[in-house]
Order: sequence, then structure tokens, then C-alpha cells
Amino acid sequence: MACNNILIVDDDPIVLRMLESALNKNGYHTIKAESGENALRILDALAIDLVLLDVVLPGMDGLNTLREIRLHPTYGYVPVLMLTSRDSEIDHVIGLELGADDYISKPIRFHELIARIKAVLRRADSNRTASPKVVFRGLVMDLSSRKVTVNDQEIELSFKEFELLSLLAKRPGRVFTRAEILDTVWSEDGFWETRTVDVHIRRIRKKLEEIGQSPLLIETVRNVGYRLPMSL
Repeated sequence: MACNNILIVDDDPIVLRMLESALNKNGYHTIKAESGENALRILDALAIDLVLLDVVLPGMDGLNTLREIRLHPTYGYVPVLMLTSRDSEIDHVIGLELGADDYISKPIRFHELIARIKAVLRRADSNRTASPKVVFRGLVMDLSSRKVTVNDQEIELSFKEFELLSLLAKRPGRVFTRAEILDTVWSEDGFWETRTVDVHIRRIRKKLEEIGQSPLLIETVRNVGYRLPMSL
């Protein structure tokens, strides 16, 4: 197994030690941070493959830290799994809107955590060995660098947003149901609802609008799902 670098961000030293021990036993190299500010400094200095980020942190909380990660031009695409003891639906929705790739609830079930980490890293590895680009009309997705341009304008996507859009772009005209998208993009990541897909589609469309592109690049097929239409 490749020794992936996982950044653990939590202000509870007991949780940090437990996560470090579990991840080290499974072959991962861990780096610890007790605040969002420190996590951003580490991301600036080191190559990180995945971030475990607690929602409740002193100073800059986890959601604001996630926002800063997603806005960064260099490490903005790193997968982020949120750690939360909150049983709050609104936190989950906000996290998804900001670009979280998954949620792990406390108390942490370590076998579930390891399974989710493996699934995310496996998809990232498969993208690096796949066909280098997906091209659909003005949309160009580089699968190795995870760079996306629409009519030569770059658009920044989270890990899951990239996976979702590339799924649609590889089969233009084909309608994917929400269940199919969940099964393909989220697969082993846990128990997600179909509205998770709608949240990510809405985020992608918003980003398209922000660079002056039509959100109709992604077409809604009522009561079925989504597709990239053959003609626009």
C-alpha cells in the first residue's frame, strides 16, 4: 500500500491520538493539527492526500476551514472528510455546499472510517491512471490534474463535484438517475440520500454561472435525474 499522507484536524488530544493510532496501523502516515489555522499552514507546506476535519474547532471552525481549503488554487481539490459530534442536518447540508466529500460521526467507528478513506483514495488513484482527459463541447476535464475548463475558463470543483461532472461528461445524452449517481460517485462512502446529488448539482451550476457559463450545461430530466444534453 502506498503511504498516503492524512492530515487530522481536531482540538481534542485524545481523539487525535486514537485517530493517529488507527490510521498508522492501517499503513497511513498522519500529520496532526489542533486548529484550522494550523491545518492551512500544513497544507501549504506538505503534500496531503486527504484531510479529516473536525467541525468544532477553536478560532476558525471546521466549516470555515473547509471553505478556505476549497478556495485555495493549489490544494483546493484535496478530499475532505468532516468529523462531527453534532447530529445536525443543517451542518451536513452546509458542509456539502462548501465541498465536503463525506461525514464521519462521533463516536467514530474505525472500521467504517478506514473503509471510507480507502474508497476516496481508491477513486483518486483510479483517476490518475484513467484516460487523461474528458472533452465535451467546451468542457475539458483533465483527470490527472483534476483541472476543469469551460470554454477556456477554469472552474474549481470539489472532489465529489469533479467525480459527478466527469460521470455525466463521459456519457453525454445518457440520463443518470440520482440512485445511479449515488452508487457510482459515493458508492462505499456511507448512507447518503438522493438529495445529496441535488446539492452537488446545484453547486456545480452555481460555479458555472459565476464564470459566465450557462447552468443548463447540466440538464434536469424531471422525476428521473440528470444528463449532459447532446446539443445545447
